[in-house]
Amino acid sequence: MRAIAEEIVRREGGYVNDPDDPGGATNHGVTIHTMRRLGLDLDGDGRVTPRDVQRLSREQAIGIFLDHYFMRPRIAELPEPLQPTVFDMYVNAGGNAVNILQRLLGKMGFPVRVDGAIGPKTIAATARAHAAASDHIVDAYGIERRNYYFALADRRPKSRKYAQSRSGGKGGWIKRAEEFIAPRYHLSDRAFKERVAQWG
Repeated sequence: MRAIAEEIVRREGGYVNDPDDPGGATNHGVTIHTMRRLGLDLDGDGRVTPRDVQRLSREQAIGIFLDHYFMRPRIAELPEPLQPTVFDMYVNAGGNAVNILQRLLGKMGFPVRVDGAIGPKTIAATARAHAAASDHIVDAYGIERRNYYFALADRRPKSRKYAQSRSGGKGGWIKRAEEFIAPRYHLSDRAFKERVAQWG
């Protein structure tokens, strides 16, 4: 999984502090909220501020992702083909990544409580769903993930710039989801434009 964590860090890029991003100051994909939760006061002044976020190294970010976004949430106990996309989404959206999986399990006939936590029941249900539909469960999760991004942008206009580029094409969120979806399930440019037409 280290290779996936390294790819996430590469994709996330360096330091940003976008006022429209609820995550706040972020470096290598690690938000200031995560650093405060972990008590990462890197400059030793007794507070975790954007300055600490700027000091975070790439290697520290990889370690945080592997420990706090892969092992501790128990993503490592899901069927291996699902791990990369759920891991990537957990970095991007926390427990919502698990909510998406749990809702998908319900749609597939393996219902579990939608609580954003991977426990024994979710692990067992995911294993059964994967055994029943190993050829398309990863695509199904990716499509549900893409739908989550669209719904979030529907509700929150300030977030639309993450789903739609300035030129009107697919934004980072949609491209990120489709990296884990087979090309035949990618939205065409026309279908994408029809989906976002309501945004104006």
